[in-house]
Amino acid sequence: MEALAELETVQTRILRRISDLELSHLPQTFSHSTSLSSAAPTPAGAGADADADSSTTTEGRLSAILHANAVREFSFKRVPSDYYDWTLEARRDILGAASVHHLCKSIVLVNTQAPADVTDCSNRNCSKYYVVVVQYTARFNAETVKNFLYTLNDGKISKKKFNMRLAPEEISGKLTGYEHNGVTCIGMKTDIPVILDEAIVKLNPDFFWLGGGEIDLKLGIRTSEFVNYVKPFIVNCSSS
Repeated sequence: MEALAELETVQTRILRRISDLELSHLPQTFSHSTSLSSAAPTPAGAGADADADSSTTTEGRLSAILHANAVREFSFKRVPSDYYDWTLEARRDILGAASVHHLCKSIVLVNTQAPADVTDCSNRNCSKYYVVVVQYTARFNAETVKNFLYTLNDGKISKKKFNMRLAPEEISGKLTGYEHNGVTCIGMKTDIPVILDEAIVKLNPDFFWLGGGEIDLKLGIRTSEFVNYVKPFIVNCSSS
């Protein structure tokens, strides 16, 4: 009987070891977290270490910013390192996006012909830099942004003073704090004015995906809440 009991103990240990090994080899392709508002409140004095840890991660920091600004419907997903080698259809599937048209990107533009006194982003109507959010399936039209800014300034600034070009990668990184393919207009180092392509506002359902602050981190967000928080200029600045 003792020998049988010892055998059962050994078998149990082996089964646990097999289970641990199987878990350690499960795919870790992405992580998912919903809005902080869906979580139960943490009692005062409890979970302090966990809060400190989450605030030091990009996801934790951006989640806190969104939550503090009344954004409730958002989601982060971690994607594989070769994500940008995938087709738009494959990216749509791993994110659970409604369509390939719901996949968007944030690009930093610089006005290379801005007036001499325009050197920063302090005047959102006539800024040296802008972040434009467009769909991957659309073709961005810089000319429409130029015309929009000219009209926004009531024609008081010559059209020749608006020449929007893609900002160099190092400038984009310095201004936003994010590297290429990880740029998002949430939690940027610099308060750069944002232009949201009108086509994104018309998407149904109104929940789109963009960069999440890291190359392999993506952020999905309710369009109406994004607009309420970011307060972007909404401009028809692309063609399909």
